[in-house]
This record gives sequence, structure tokens and C-alpha cells, in this order.
Amino acid sequence: MTQAIDTQNAPPRSRPRPSAKPQGQWKVDGTTPLNSNEEWKQQDDGLNVRERIETIYARDGFDSIDPGDLHGRFRWWGLYTQRKPGIDGGKTASLEPHELEDRYFMMRIRIDGGALDTDQLRVIGGISTEFARDTADITDRQNIQLHWVDVKDVPEIWRRLESVGLHTTEACGDVPRVILGSPVAGIAANEIIDPTPAIREIADRFIGNPLYSNLPRKFKTAITGHPSLDVVHEINDISLVGVRHPELGAGYDLWVGGGLSTSGRLAERLGTFVSPERTAAVWEGVVGIFRDYGYRRLRNKARLKYLMADWGPEKFRRVLETEYLGYPLPDGPAPERSHEPGDHSGVHEQKDGRFYIGATTEVGRTSGTRLTQLADLLERHGSHRLRTTPHQKIVVLDIEKDDVEDVIDALRGLELEARPSVIRRSAIACTGIEFCKLAIVDTKDTASAAVSSLEERLADLDRKMPRKLGLHVNGCPNSCARIQTADIGLKGQLLPDGNGGQQPGFQVHLGGGLADDQRADGGMGRTVRGLKVSAGELPDYVERLVRTFIEEAQDDETFAEWTSRAEEGSLL
Repeated sequence: MTQAIDTQNAPPRSRPRPSAKPQGQWKVDGTTPLNSNEEWKQQDDGLNVRERIETIYARDGFDSIDPGDLHGRFRWWGLYTQRKPGIDGGKTASLEPHELEDRYFMMRIRIDGGALDTDQLRVIGGISTEFARDTADITDRQNIQLHWVDVKDVPEIWRRLESVGLHTTEACGDVPRVILGSPVAGIAANEIIDPTPAIREIADRFIGNPLYSNLPRKFKTAITGHPSLDVVHEINDISLVGVRHPELGAGYDLWVGGGLSTSGRLAERLGTFVSPERTAAVWEGVVGIFRDYGYRRLRNKARLKYLMADWGPEKFRRVLETEYLGYPLPDGPAPERSHEPGDHSGVHEQKDGRFYIGATTEVGRTSGTRLTQLADLLERHGSHRLRTTPHQKIVVLDIEKDDVEDVIDALRGLELEARPSVIRRSAIACTGIEFCKLAIVDTKDTASAAVSSLEERLADLDRKMPRKLGLHVNGCPNSCARIQTADIGLKGQLLPDGNGGQQPGFQVHLGGGLADDQRADGGMGRTVRGLKVSAGELPDYVERLVRTFIEEAQDDETFAEWTSRAEEGSLL
């Protein structure tokens, strides 16, 4: 088992560095902090702030919160201050955090694997309506986020969540974040391997464990056993993807070092086969490497993708096997290309003969009231299980064949669409300026209005529409909505309004995609120099782009394939 690093006694330098400047790698440079963020993490583990929240801050209110806890350690328990209303995007980069923030919090509920039951859903819905002004967002990390949370209410919210097996532990911060899991784990008839045991073991053993509560930056995990490759595995720090080994049976292919943000990089295969019984040990080895060798000097270069870029998969595998596992891993096959969408929209038969239904949210936005109503709906039809997805969708499980159409109609009444249009199906949006202190422009309302408008504008095209058209709207450059891997990715920024002022708009990124889009070669797509569009002009631009695609596409060419070869004039 990987050993913890003693942060009070730095380990000896284990090998020479090519540069004299230390990068903050604990096993190379020692553990002396090289920036203020690393200093406060060593002074007091982020996990320890819970006691202060429960005994001091909830009692004495917002003004009693220590700044180091407020802007740092609170994240370890899923809490960020939200943006103060009325501050426009032009001030995002010029104001200090305390000037941007409100006295309320966004709370992120951690849902590993996206697995929920109706009792849990009803508790979340009740918390939302009582403590969070009826807000609830389904994220593309399978979490549910609430807003307008007062610190005085946090202990009671935790009590209610934990009474049904939910929590907010390490939902944010420099820690192992929520584990993405196949939304149809243990359900789908064509599943290669059920990742549920692996997700549970990792979560039970390592989440909230002080051995791994001080990482260089966030650490994202994805595990799937479904052939649709439904957990965007290429853009996570570690992903375990279901495969069948010709001699060893079903297990996982290991991918490491993916991530987006302002500098996107796709993960790389290590070429190993991970058997089910070794999954947790391999995960622990990879996160241990990140803790011990990750770069801590500069936060914008601290994600695991930067270490992988320098080491490469061969060295990473060697260090994993020799220093952390103590045994070699067998070589293994790569996942087969996906031949079905990974978003699980629509109606699908389960392995037990019942059905699951994937329903699209309004770009992730819902409410506590609707979540409670959804729990009631499922129970009326004999179901007690559902899943969130990495595509801001909800999948309801265990529906009898005779109930499918009734459930679809009832879901529509909750603004959950099981038969969405092409444009609605793949549209996602980050939180945006409404609540996020980093955002520059609105995202949820902008994306929702654009989708509704485009459904009307493009209705005449009917079957000529592309099979998939992902519209991803992001409020800043950090790519929480995965703009680099979207058919149409929109990065929020302010544009000249022609009258000496500014207006909200977007830089356009085109033709990205991942394997769950049935692309043989997932990639980051392209940007066209100077291609920007205002928020108001967004429906006009997308309509023009889609009609040009239909005119110019060859045979079964996808939208992403067309944008990769099209002349720039066709993309403007």
C-alpha cells in the first residue's frame, strides 16, 4: 500500500532534477511549501474544517468564518461562496474574491457513480426547497448543486444528507473529486463489467482519507463497463474502461492524465489490463503518484496532465508498477470503438426485461420541487432508482414496459424530455455568471433560449439534421462545460457592442468530440481566428452553420468531421 508523506519531515531527494528550480514534487524536492496555497493546506488539513463549521461558524454566522477556511478549506466539504448578484462580467477579473462573493454558498452534493434512490432524491428536494430557494443543478460530473445556502443551515443539511447515505465530503478542493460512473452500471443488457463494486470500494476506502486529502490540485476519476464509453474517460485524471481480455476475462483498460480547463489534454492509455480485484489498488497507486510527484509550485501547472506530458505513459506505468504496486500489470486490449451514444437518452431495455429511460434536463437546471415530484412519479410506477449522468441528464430505472409511455409523458411535465430534439439532446451549460465568481457571461438562460429558438428555426430540416450536435456553453475559459470536445463549444467573453461598450459573447470552438460520440478519433476540434459571436446573435450563427453543413456534407459525414475540413468561410 502507498505510504503517506510526512509533511513535517521532508523525505530525502530521491533523484536529480534537470532544472535547479524546484517544482514542489514531494518525493523529489521535499515538502516545503512553495506558495501560500500549499502553506495553508499543510497548516491544517481541509477535512478538519468541518468541526469549525458545526461548532463555530454555523452558530456565529458568516462574519465569524476565518478567511483561510472560507476561501480554501470549505471546498473540502463541497462549499464555495457564490457570486454576489448584480456584478457584471467586466468586473470578474478586476475584483478580489471577497468583493465578488455573496454571503451564501453553493453546496455540491457528491453522488459517486450518479446512483440515487428515491428516498435520497426526496431528501435533496426537501433541502433545496427549505434551505436553497428551490435551486438544483445537475452537473456534468453527476453531482447535484444547490445555491443560496446559509452557513447556519449547513449542519442540518449534512445531517439530512447523511441520514440517507449522501454527503458532500471532498466534493471540491485539491482532493479526489466525485467518481464518474456509468449511469447504467449493473443495469444494461450489453454491459461488459459492472463498475459498481470498484466505485464503492474506492469511495469507502479513500474519500475523506487524510492520506489523499492534500493533492497538488483536483483529481478526477471515471469508471465504466459499458461499451458506449459513457463517462468521457479521455478527459479525466484516471479512467478505468471496461474491456474483455482474451485470457483474463472482463476487467479495465487504464487511462491517465486527461483534463480540459484552459489547456486541454486527452488522457493516454498505459496499455495495462486491470483485473476487478486490483482496481482499488491501481487507483490508489495513481493518486499516490499524483500526491508525491505532482507539481505544486504553480497551481496552473499542477494537474496530473502536466506530469503525464513530461513523463509519458511508459515511465508512468513503470513508476506505478515498481514504486506503488510492487508487481507488474499485464498488457491489455484497448476499448472497442463505441457504436452507440453514451448519453443514454430515450428508452432502453434492461438485462432484467424492464426498461430505463434517459431524460434531458434544461441544460442541467431543475428545482427541488421537481426532484421531489420525480421521486413521487417513480414510486407510483414501482421504481426506486435513478442515475445522474456526465451529460446533465437523468436516467430513471426499473420501468415496466406497459408504464413506459406514461412515465415519458410525466417526465415531460417535469421538464425532463426523453425524446429531445437533436439540438436539445446534447446541449449543456456550466453555472455561469448567475452564481459563479469566475464567470463572465450568462450561460443557463442563454443556452436554454438558444435551444428553444433553434428548435423552431431548424424544424424544416427534419431528417436532414446531423445525428448529433453538441452545443456546450461555458461562462469563462475554464471549460467546466467541456467546450474543447463539443461540436460547437462556446467560451464566454465580453465583446465590443459597436457603441463603445461591451456585450456578452463567446469565442467559438468547433468540431471537438470524444469516443462516446462514436468518433474513432476523439479530439479537441478547431478554433477559427477571430470567430466570435455575441449572445444575442447565437441562434442566428448556429442556424447558419447547420444549414451550411447540410449543404456541404458528404455522404454520412458527421458535423465534427465536416468542421475539421471545411473552409473557414463556411464556418463564419
